[in-house]
Amino acid sequence: MNISFRTLPAFILSLFIVFASCQKTDGNNSETDDLSLSGKSVAFLITEGFHDGETMFPKAYLINHGADVMVIGVEPGTYTAYNSDITAQVQRSVQDVSPDDFDALVIPGGHSPGNLREYEEVISFVRAFVDSGKPTAAICHGPQVLVTAEVVANKTLTGFEAVEEEIIEAGAHFEDEEVIVDGNLITSRIPDDLPAFSMEIARALRN
Repeated sequence: MNISFRTLPAFILSLFIVFASCQKTDGNNSETDDLSLSGKSVAFLITEGFHDGETMFPKAYLINHGADVMVIGVEPGTYTAYNSDITAQVQRSVQDVSPDDFDALVIPGGHSPGNLREYEEVISFVRAFVDSGKPTAAICHGPQVLVTAEVVANKTLTGFEAVEEEIIEAGAHFEDEEVIVDGNLITSRIPDDLPAFSMEIARALRN
């Protein structure tokens, strides 16, 4: 039976990725050491209307591998997904954190990116993060924030089909692939791409 990640509720996505990743091995196993993200800190950038799966799935994957995750946004508070009743707590404002505080940045899709790009403080933070050379990942509509931050020129990206023209107009190349890595930018298209997207973020953190 073919199961699309687009049809699964976010909490099932989270359980799936935790279960799939949770292989207990001996503490001296070098493979376990290679997979560990212990000591790595990742920021998830969201606001009202985030996509539940595109937030919860990679968040669970990274936490399960040992990373510390903080959710940041315009203002601290509780925000609701556009496609379910799932909520997420924004812990810190982008004005109260620095790119120096994190090893990677993740921008989930949904309606959230369109809302985030309206705030100059968000765009300034994202631009500084990309300029730092640290992994910056965006999925679905997430690349809209990268476009507004003017950091995609001459880069190769992917994203949801609705943002293809916007990406091209910003001077980037668009490819319809599950995940594209160009320098420190990691982009994906849709919830079906979440396993590849999550693994590329983890790989970038380990490198």
